[in-house]
Amino acid sequence: MILYYILGLFMIFTSGFMIFKLCTPFVIVKKSFIWKCILFLLLSGTTGMVIWVGDLNLLYTLPIFLLGFLISTTGNFIGRLSVALIFFSMIMSICALSDTYIAAIFRDLFIYDFVAKLSRILIIFIIYMLMCKILPKQTVTLSDRLWKLILGLSAMPICSLTAIVLLTYNKYDLQEVYSLSMNLGLAVLPVVLITCVVLLVSITVLVRHQELETSSRLASLRETYYKGLQNQEQNIRQLRHDLRNHLTVLSGLLGKEDIKSANNYINKLYNIKSLKGVKNFCDNELINVVMCAKIGELENQNIKTDISINVPKKLPFSDIDICALFGNALDNAKEGVRGCENPIVLVRCRFDKGLFMLKVENPVIKKVNDDLSTTKQDKSKHGFGIIGMKDIAIRNGGTLEAGVKNGKFSLIVCLPEKIGD
Repeated sequence: MILYYILGLFMIFTSGFMIFKLCTPFVIVKKSFIWKCILFLLLSGTTGMVIWVGDLNLLYTLPIFLLGFLISTTGNFIGRLSVALIFFSMIMSICALSDTYIAAIFRDLFIYDFVAKLSRILIIFIIYMLMCKILPKQTVTLSDRLWKLILGLSAMPICSLTAIVLLTYNKYDLQEVYSLSMNLGLAVLPVVLITCVVLLVSITVLVRHQELETSSRLASLRETYYKGLQNQEQNIRQLRHDLRNHLTVLSGLLGKEDIKSANNYINKLYNIKSLKGVKNFCDNELINVVMCAKIGELENQNIKTDISINVPKKLPFSDIDICALFGNALDNAKEGVRGCENPIVLVRCRFDKGLFMLKVENPVIKKVNDDLSTTKQDKSKHGFGIIGMKDIAIRNGGTLEAGVKNGKFSLIVCLPEKIGD
């Protein structure tokens, strides 16, 4: 009998482990080992529950599951809630299918519980094997808008589960109701399970689509950057070719002691945009690409910059993450200095002793919300920068601090180098 209970616990923890491995790519678990254990035990305990069609335990379990899931994870709240609802619906549908239909064949035998747990393991194992090849290598990061879409879609399976419970709660009162409830459960539960799997696949597809969009924008920036380098080289060659003529003109002006005309001629040469070339901010090519694009936008709006960047050629972080951090930070700064008398954006960045640090500071005159959300009326199209940057920082084990002090908005991102990178 003791061995039977030990085997039962082993099967529960095995199911919980596979669900945990499925879950972690979609949500950021808090750093502490304790929180990881809490999430693992929560998932394991939920997979070990006995659930029947028409069983109100499902509704009692939902708030406990959501609370445990949300306190043991971090990051975008809407994203965490969406993932929690999807996995809860998946686990409950598996448990209800195994208890109500698969193991019901052995209801009067002592192996009923064993068959129920074994069937859960098999179903979860099949889902895990189907998903493991497409699971993201890094924790997913989606915009707030896309997470809201996923949250709306995740309401479908949880509402279907709730309907099965509420509509068939009194199934034992009449044989007709019992037969109806069993038929409804057999029709709806597989659909709920398939819907949950499809939603997880959809999230991975959206992540890849978002990464492709970012990569496409980055490729476009790189193309512009390299064209600038080519133009710079061509202009230098042209300058060398015309240098003798320029020197002849200057020599003639100085020979006539026309200092004013000589200075004007030099200033004209100095102010030729095509001869200024592409700026080189640091040794890292990616940061140079993004900075050149964003600084160009700032200069076009007569916004001054104070920049100091000291990073190596290669950083131990995703190119997409670095691109998003610099791009969003400078976009926010460009928006923040609007209306200021002396608009200036300060950028400080360095990578030292395994720590990447980025600071962007700018004056502000507009109101900044305490939660750093957008102050624009159309909130559906704005205000994703800080949220996305915070998710990137958390996913890389770092921190993001932002706020207003003495009329200046300051954003500081710190990312530690990952061990083994």
